[in-house]
Amino acid sequence: MDSRKGFHYALDELQHGILKMGVMVEEAIYLAVKSLATQDLKIAESVIQNDKQINDRMIEIESLCLKLLALQQPMASDLRVIGTAMKIVTDLERIGDHAVDIAKTTRRLSGEPLVKPLVDTPRMADMIKEMLHEALNAYVKRDVELAKGLAAKDDEVDGLYKQIFNELQELMENDRSSVKQAIMLLMVCQYLERIGDHATNIGEWVIYMVSGDRTDLNI
Repeated sequence: MDSRKGFHYALDELQHGILKMGVMVEEAIYLAVKSLATQDLKIAESVIQNDKQINDRMIEIESLCLKLLALQQPMASDLRVIGTAMKIVTDLERIGDHAVDIAKTTRRLSGEPLVKPLVDTPRMADMIKEMLHEALNAYVKRDVELAKGLAAKDDEVDGLYKQIFNELQELMENDRSSVKQAIMLLMVCQYLERIGDHATNIGEWVIYMVSGDRTDLNI
């Protein structure tokens, strides 16, 4: 195998690694929110423990990127592919951290009845997972328009976050005993909102990778 074919093989390996990390992160989001909604400590602990695997995957991908930069002479477009990979795995790792934050909230609320059934929070999590899935699809397909579409989805997530915020604020005003838990639930929604921001970040990096243009999708 000549060096150029080896280089493109390594780029394919890079993409595969990112997608695998993306699947791990999507699963972490799902399980973290499920653990909270069902108050299942076992699921929460699995999310916390499995975060090391996500971190290890990030290190593997970063190491491959650095190896490609050191041993090859990538052209401008290839440099953008490698640079984008390093940025994407950083966003994915931070998403994993927020999933852990949600799982730790389950741990803190252990044995404490929820002040209200979680309906909109899991719905928000589903919207977030869809955003992340589309961001990774845009990455694989090199689809700028799909990446740009994340901005509208992020606005929907922000709208739902505001709705949940208002509902929990009203709950705290009417029932002072609910304040501590309501604040924790608000933080969970804030973690989800930040995950949405990371998904749009991935979209921005896809646009840069394809076109070389820097675009802010969070405006």
